[in-house]
Amino acid sequence: MILAGSKLGPCRRLNIVGLLVIALTAGAMAQTPPPQKQRLLMQKLETTIRAVDAQLDGILGVAIQDLKTGETILWNSDEVFPQASSIKIAVLAELYHQAEQAAAGVRGKATLSDLYTMRQADVVPGSDILAGLTPGVTVMTNRDLATMMVAVSDNSATNVLIDRLKMENVNAFLESLGLHATRLKRKMMDLDAATQGRENVATPREMMTLLQKIHSGKVFGKEATADFLKVLSTHKESAMLRGIPDDAVAANKPGALEAVRTDSGIVFVKDRPFVLCVMTTYLKSERDGEAAISRISAEAWATFDRLGRASEYGRVVSPK
Repeated sequence: MILAGSKLGPCRRLNIVGLLVIALTAGAMAQTPPPQKQRLLMQKLETTIRAVDAQLDGILGVAIQDLKTGETILWNSDEVFPQASSIKIAVLAELYHQAEQAAAGVRGKATLSDLYTMRQADVVPGSDILAGLTPGVTVMTNRDLATMMVAVSDNSATNVLIDRLKMENVNAFLESLGLHATRLKRKMMDLDAATQGRENVATPREMMTLLQKIHSGKVFGKEATADFLKVLSTHKESAMLRGIPDDAVAANKPGALEAVRTDSGIVFVKDRPFVLCVMTTYLKSERDGEAAISRISAEAWATFDRLGRASEYGRVVSPK
């Protein structure tokens, strides 16, 4: 069942072992239609999303997928939104794609262990870690750069990876997955490109699809899938994480630009993991955009946590 609406038209404390088990068994997770009472509970979540949208002075897009049943909630899900740093999910995915190609013997592809020596010329604003390292001395791997890109959204680390992976390869990879609207069009902090209208973009539905395909094991092998999710789950500040318990695990990447707030990821609720992609633009207040993401995240967590703990009839038996 698909619950859809449109007004516009057509972890903090990371449980590494648990996350690896989830990732390695993701492909085997059966998708079966939920009972009617569970669908009604999902409809209540959609009602909350509608209420959040009505109160937000801006444009909201949401895509949620229950990774156990495949059921989705879609709201303005095919509208194209600026991604800000959330596009780094696509860059990370291409890194793992090329690493698997390299392991298969394809020449000229990047690996996780390729070394990079820090250069002062690579530093751009929004690089809290890379800018503090010693040029010409500090050496790190592509995986190290990816961790900085995700954990602290280091823009210089991201640009180095884009140069190494090639922007056209990122977009070709997205196209191969059937994602026609999600595109990396410029490097981080390239204001000239942004002024010319070249923006990194995606739709909520396509970002949801990318994360669902990766989680299901349809994109990478088991080992690469588990490591991708581990890196994407690196501790970070995020509106999505503010909506879920402190000990919850989420593989996500937020994004922030003027009048734009986004956050996309997989939230690992026990027995009921789900994808959550929330995008906002034309915001009068960025703080309100972050609050909208946090509220939707909190309501989604509460819904899927109940589904994960309850029987098909809705009965919860507490461990106590």
